[in-house]
Formats: sequence, C-alpha cells, structure tokens
Amino acid sequence: MAAEGLFNRAVCVQLRGPGCEERRLNVRVNIELLSISNPVHRKDLAVRLTDDADPFFLYNLVISEEDFQSLKSQQGLLVDFSAFPQKFIDLLQQCIHEQDKDIPRFLLQIVSTASVLDHTPVSLNVVETNPFKHLTHLSLKFLPGNDTEIKKFLASCLKCLKEDKMMLEEKLRKTEEDFTRQLSYTQQSLSEKSRELDKLKNEWTSYTAALTSKHTQELTNEKERALQAQAQYQQQHEQQKKELESLHQKSVQQLQNRVSELEVINKDLTERRYKGDSTVRELKAKLSGVEDECQRAKQEVLSLRRENTTLDAECHEKEKLINQLQTRVAVLEQEIKDKDQLVVRTKEVLDATQEQKVILEESTEKKRSHIEKLETTIKSLSAELLKANEIIKKLQGDLKTLMSKLKLKNTVTIQQEKLLAEKEERLQKEQRELQETGQSLQMKEQEVCKLKEQLETTVQKLEESKQLLKTNENVITWLNKQLNEVQTVKKMETPASAHGGGVRTALSPHGMLDRPSFPSSGINHPISPLYAFQKFAEPARNKTSSPHCPLPKIPFNTQLSKTDQHSDVHAVTAATGHPANKENGDNLGLESKYFKKKEDSIPLRGLSQNTLNSEYLKPYLPKVQPSPPAAVTTASAYFPG
Repeated sequence: MAAEGLFNRAVCVQLRGPGCEERRLNVRVNIELLSISNPVHRKDLAVRLTDDADPFFLYNLVISEEDFQSLKSQQGLLVDFSAFPQKFIDLLQQCIHEQDKDIPRFLLQIVSTASVLDHTPVSLNVVETNPFKHLTHLSLKFLPGNDTEIKKFLASCLKCLKEDKMMLEEKLRKTEEDFTRQLSYTQQSLSEKSRELDKLKNEWTSYTAALTSKHTQELTNEKERALQAQAQYQQQHEQQKKELESLHQKSVQQLQNRVSELEVINKDLTERRYKGDSTVRELKAKLSGVEDECQRAKQEVLSLRRENTTLDAECHEKEKLINQLQTRVAVLEQEIKDKDQLVVRTKEVLDATQEQKVILEESTEKKRSHIEKLETTIKSLSAELLKANEIIKKLQGDLKTLMSKLKLKNTVTIQQEKLLAEKEERLQKEQRELQETGQSLQMKEQEVCKLKEQLETTVQKLEESKQLLKTNENVITWLNKQLNEVQTVKKMETPASAHGGGVRTALSPHGMLDRPSFPSSGINHPISPLYAFQKFAEPARNKTSSPHCPLPKIPFNTQLSKTDQHSDVHAVTAATGHPANKENGDNLGLESKYFKKKEDSIPLRGLSQNTLNSEYLKPYLPKVQPSPPAAVTTASAYFPG
C-alpha cells in the first residue's frame, strides 16, 4: 500500500456543538491518496484531522470510489472521484485565505452532536457565507480514532519527531564545524588587518604633520593678500557711495514731481470710482431682478417636468388598460362559443369596456385641456425670456467694464434657452404620443364595434338554434304521443278480438307479440306485424281506415327478411274498407310551421331511409336539425334500426 501526500496544513476551524459556545481551533488537515494493489487495484482518499497541541485529538475518514458515488448522489456533487481531492484542497485553500478576515466568506465548521469532543463522530462542513444564507458546499463525516489508531498515530508522530531530531543534530554538528572553521579564518584575518592598521596610523601621522606646515604658510600668504584687497575695496566703495548719493538726490526730485502728478490722477480716479460704484449698484439691482425672473422660470420648468412625469404615468396606465382590453377581447372570442353563460359574461365585459372607454375619453379630454394650458404657459415664458434678452443686451452696452461677470450670466441664460427648447421638443413628442394614443383608441373602438356585431350574430344564431330545438322537441313529443296512442289502441283491441273474432294476438315466450290473424278477411294464418301495419296504413291515405284501429299515417318500413315478406304477400288478401278517420287526415294538433320543409336538415336516427323518403311522411314530418343527444335517444328508443 503506497500513500501519496496531497495536503498537510493547519487550518482555523469553528467548533459548534449543542449547549456550548462557538470557538475557534487550529486543526491540521492531512489528505493522502492511498493506492492498494492487493487483492484488487483501487485508490482510497484518506483525510485525517489532528491538533498539534492535543496529541489525542484524532479523527479519520477514508473514502473509496463506492463511498464517493453515494456521497455524490447525496450532496449533488458534479466532479468525479479523480478530481474530488483537488477540488477539496481548493476549498481548504480558500478557507485559509479567508480565515484572517473579520467576516470570512469561506470557513470550516466542525459540528458535533455532543457538547464535548469525546469519542463522538463529527462532521466537517465547508460553508460559504453570503448576505442571504450559509451554503454548505461539502459535508464529510469523520469518526474518532480508537486506542489502536491513536497509538499508531502517536507512534508515527514519535517516529517523525525522532527523524527530525536526528536531522537537526546532524545540521547542528555541521554548523558547529562550519562556525569553528570560520572563527579560525576570521582570527587570522584579524591579526593581519591589525598589522596593516598600525602601518597606516604611522603613515597618517607623518602625512598630517607635513600638511599642517604647508597650510600654515599658505594661510599667512592669503592673509597678506586679503589685507591688500580690503584696502582697494574700501577706496572703490567710497567713490561709489558719492556717485550713488548724487543719483539718489536726482531720483528723489523726480519722484516728488511724479507724486504730485499721481495725486491729481488719483483724484480723478476716485471721482470715476464713485461714479462706477453707483452705476454698479444700479446694475446689481437690475441683475437681481433678472435672476429672480430666471428662478421663477426654473420653478415653472420644474413644474412642467413634474406634469410631464404625471402625463407619462397616465400614458402607461392607458397602455395597461389597452392591454387589459385586448386580453378581455381574446377572452370574449373564446367565451362566445359557450351558449347562454358565455353571452352573459361577454355582456358584462362589454359593459366594463364601455365604462373604461368613457373613463379614457374623460382622461383624454383632461389631458388635452392640460396640454393647452402648458402651451399657454410656454408662450408666456418665451415672451418673458425675450424681454429678459433685450434687458441683458442693454446692460451689455452700458457695462463694458464688467463683461467678465456678465458673460457668466449670458451663458446661464443660453443654457436656460436650450433647456426651454428641449422642453418644447418634449412637449411636441408628448403631443405626438397623445395623437397616437387617440388613433389607437379609435382602432380599439372599431374592434369593440366588430365584437358587438359578432355578438349580435352569435345571439341570433343561438336564438335560431333554440327555436330549432323547440321544434325538434315538439316533433319528438308528438311522435311519442302517437306511439302511446297506438299502444293503447292495441291494448284495447286485444279483449275485443278475444270476444268478437277480431285480430288475435298472443305473447311469445320471448316477450314479443305474435303475428295477428284476420279470419274475417279470409286470412287464417298469422302474418308479420310490420307488414300488417303497412297494409293498414295504405287505406288511411284514402281516409277509409277502420274506426276501431285509429293508426297514424307513419308506415314503419323496416328492413324485413325476404322470406317473411314473400310469405306474407302470398297469404294476405284484399282487406275490407273502413270509414274515414279524421285523426289520420288532420295534423294532430301541431302548428303548420312544424311541417314546413326546411333546408340543411338531417333525418332522425333510427328511421330507415325508405320510411323518411316515402310519400306518407312527407306532409307530416319536418326535416330535423341537429339536436342534443337526449332528444335523439328518445326518438331512437321507439324506432329501433
């Protein structure tokens, strides 16, 4: 087993536990990569926490590749096992860089479940602090070392200390030998240097004696020369003094003459100064008035800016209202498909849009009046600025001496004019935006009109569909009534046929009616009920049906098998005539509008195409529009197809 050391440094760690205060501790973190080749080649990461001051402080952690996969899935790590040691070392180095700060960004925490670190597992957390929360990048659980591990660790520490001691002793012995050699060498060099120093001292004393004798001679010579030069300089100085006195007297006379002239000039200048001061005071008063007017103009400009901001806010509110209207229009388009409930909702939405439209119109009128007021104020400001410019031009002609101060004022007025021009441009832009909003409002009004038209058309379609549904329901109720009457007639005929030799009917074992026989007409064998119903319906067309069997004029021409029809046709003879039945000839209480032919209609489900195309049903049955499933099922229950 080979161990490769990756990291071994002391790190400041924060200890946390229940019932105890947080404290800092310097812990040495040792990271090693263990490569094991027997029985299988694999690599493990060993992390050890120790304290240099406490030899019994030992916590170990060994992470294999399988353990790392579980750790990666639990803590959501994005690195592999090969890159994990380097990333862990980078986090530790960031903690080391930040440990000297008052509020470190990265810090290490040892969290223990017990109040004292006494053979209990702890977790090492790498925490990043930000203004929002503490983020734990990594959390590793360490186990405390048992007695054997502590003994091994202490033995390794002793071994390391002994090796360090041997190294230090060898270094000490080598340094002592080096120092003895250097001492002997320095002593020899010292003796040589002392000898050279004695020689230099002797040479220096002889050289200084020669120099002193030479300098004394040179000093005496220089003193003699200085005395001669001093006598010459005194004579020259006296001559120059006389010349300067004469020149001074001449200059004093000239200066006195100049003073008299300057006094006269000074009087003139003082008079001019008083006059200038008076003019300056007048100009200052005028300038103060102009500055007051400028401040007023600035205040008005600020008020205009505030009004512009309010206008911008109102424009944003209009845009929001327009967006709400668009969303509501989309909702209306979707809700039109849902019949009565959606119509009520669309009406409510239309009322709301109309109210909002009235509110928008009122707000636009207010804004227009406000813009007119702004235009009037701007015109008054421009007139006042023109007057101010004229006054400033007059002052410039009067005050040429104070041009430097007036130039600054002129620059201020020019900037104000520029600001006013910018305000005018902004007002023009706002007017354009108001025009655009008016156009968009007109477009929205057109869209609302279109939506109203669509609503009206949908309401008309709904009313038509309701009317069609009513007609279909009336037809279905009429058909149900006719079927009920037929069934009651059949029930009334069964006792009569038993006593008077009429039509015999009997229930089959399956619950179906047997075929009736007609002995009075010469038909002794039973025939098909549908065929008999068709035969009895034919005389009804000529209004010669039997009064005992009032049947409706609806021939049920169902699809019979060929063998039944053939047998029934050969067996039945001509039936006897019956008096006319008024019920078959009339419309049975229905209005004439239910029997008119309507386009775009479909036949009832359950009736065959032959029965609907027959000439018996044409004057009585209307073509039915598509109806709800409930009405169709009632009709199909009586006409099984």
